Amino acid sequence: MKFAIVSDTHGNVANFKKAIKWMQKQNIQLILHCGDIGNPESLKESLENFKGEFFGVFGNMDADYKILVEEYNKIQNVKIVEKVLETKIENKNIAITHKPDDAKKLAESQKFDLVFYGHTHKPWEEKVGNCRFINPGELAGQIFKPTFAIYDTETDLLELKILENL
Repeated sequence: MKFAIVSDTHGNVANFKKAIKWMQKQNIQLILHCGDIGNPESLKESLENFKGEFFGVFGNMDADYKILVEEYNKIQNVKIVEKVLETKIENKNIAITHKPDDAKKLAESQKFDLVFYGHTHKPWEEKVGNCRFINPGELAGQIFKPTFAIYDTETDLLELKILENL
């Protein structure tokens, strides 16, 4: 199974929609978001044609919207939690959070195969013990070129996608 990992969209609907359009052509049915989403309206608009599932966490720039968690979770196939989302996809134990320090602690726990995080806007991957510790970069394009990642559970292959090259 292939799924997408995005972070730091900051309400950039145009970039998020472009990425989602590409994902749908690749039959990606799951998006994991590592925080700094934007607001419920921008997320709903971005996901309007996406038929898959969306799991995410809030980032530091989502602080004002944490009280709207119920609004986010009213969007079809959306599940957002405040700080850490733990899930199992295929045979992989996964954690998603926003800040790198929190993510590093999750990776060091060795309970997860993959830990995804955001906040720095910079794509990054490293190994922490047996855990892959991954930042997909930013989709908003505020500091660096807009990027996201695709992970394949069958091949254990992680691909960084640069939005302007799609």
